[in-house]
Amino acid sequence: MPAPRKIIIDTDPGQDDAVAILLALASPELEILGITAVAGNVPLKLTEKNARKICELAGKPETKVFAGAVRPLVRELETAEHVHGQSGLNGPQLPDPTMKLQEQHAVDFIVETLMREESGAVTLCPLGPLTNIALALIREPQIAPRIREIVLMGGGFFEGGNVTPTAEFNIYVDPHAADIVLKSGIPIVMMPLDVTHKALTTAKRVAAFRELGTRVGVATAEMLEFFERFDEEKYGTDGGPLHDPCVIAYLLKPEFFKGRRCNVTVETSSELTIGMTVADWWGVTKREKNVTYMRDIDHEGFFALLVERLGRL
Repeated sequence: MPAPRKIIIDTDPGQDDAVAILLALASPELEILGITAVAGNVPLKLTEKNARKICELAGKPETKVFAGAVRPLVRELETAEHVHGQSGLNGPQLPDPTMKLQEQHAVDFIVETLMREESGAVTLCPLGPLTNIALALIREPQIAPRIREIVLMGGGFFEGGNVTPTAEFNIYVDPHAADIVLKSGIPIVMMPLDVTHKALTTAKRVAAFRELGTRVGVATAEMLEFFERFDEEKYGTDGGPLHDPCVIAYLLKPEFFKGRRCNVTVETSSELTIGMTVADWWGVTKREKNVTYMRDIDHEGFFALLVERLGRL
């Protein structure tokens, strides 16, 4: 078996973040160097706590969790308790974590890790607003060529937005950070709403997690049942999109996804469309192709992988 792929998960848990973290913790192909928390779905004091709750749920309290940016670069923080609940992880009753939060700031951890590890060895997996990643790039520009790849959940073009008519939440919360990351020259794979909206947590799929009969399986089912209610009401679907696990699934099974290289630019100044990711899918501009933009997913394979891996925890 090849050496595990080294990753840093940057996250704002969030039920779908939690499932992504569980998938990574259950997969021996991945070595999680650390989990860095950012303000997003809920404030930082909850996202870092939720990350630790998930590590303990998975039986992996040795995982290192770091707290990062408390707010976006320029704008005021906007959170999403109306989707995720007041704790960010509404659904299951998870105990407060006993594992310690690392003392080092998340941005310092990202920079130090990338400067220490072999160049091209570490993949960054942002599941929330890109504030920590942008701050790391500002703090030490030399990290950019050392990053193997950034695989992120964010954006949307054909599906429009989910927090405004044009903007997806993660990019909308910190469009200036997204702008820095998209202009960094680092290889980027983007999992936008265009792909995640094809990965729906149907009643049958949620039942498959519950039928695992484990603490992780039941907690996952409870998280998804809470999380999906908002999108079911909005879109009139059976289940809601399961966004963030697409990032980890791509590392494990890239063949589940289809997309193309194109330019993606983020709007940072328009009141009407701030946070919009403008994907030049048809190549109508001369702008450089900076992103592998995913548009399709093998959703059956994706959910089968989730159930099989979470069943190991």
